[in-house]
Amino acid sequence: MVDSPMKYGEKSIRKARLEIWDNPNPERDYEIVINFAEFSCLCPRSGYPDFAAMNITYVPDSKIVELKSLKLYLNGFRDVYTSHEESTNRIFSDLEKKLKPRFLEVIGDFNPRGNVKTVIRVSSAGGKKGKTKAKMSGKLPL
Repeated sequence: MVDSPMKYGEKSIRKARLEIWDNPNPERDYEIVINFAEFSCLCPRSGYPDFAAMNITYVPDSKIVELKSLKLYLNGFRDVYTSHEESTNRIFSDLEKKLKPRFLEVIGDFNPRGNVKTVIRVSSAGGKKGKTKAKMSGKLPL
């Protein structure tokens, strides 16, 4: 089998960084809900792919996340060996660090595998910033 050159999408994912913009309405509390229905990563034990809907809800303070950069960041998990818990907590930690939102919740709603379904919910309680620090067994851009 001959290795083909890296595709443009793979290059985009590899170079991706979360891009943060100024909130156009920082004086107002409003909720941003993002559903990323095609999240995938690799099981660190078996190497089998895991699939999920990654649901992100936040109330921004002074910053918001640019959606294409978020999409590319989340696609960066597809070749990373990481557990459901680890990936969901990592996404929460990275967004919390970059955005410093008034409220943040990340829900990893993983598809059943082996007849087991997992939902991981990480949330900043009562608007307070969480203390989550996740480490991963793979490199991802921030």
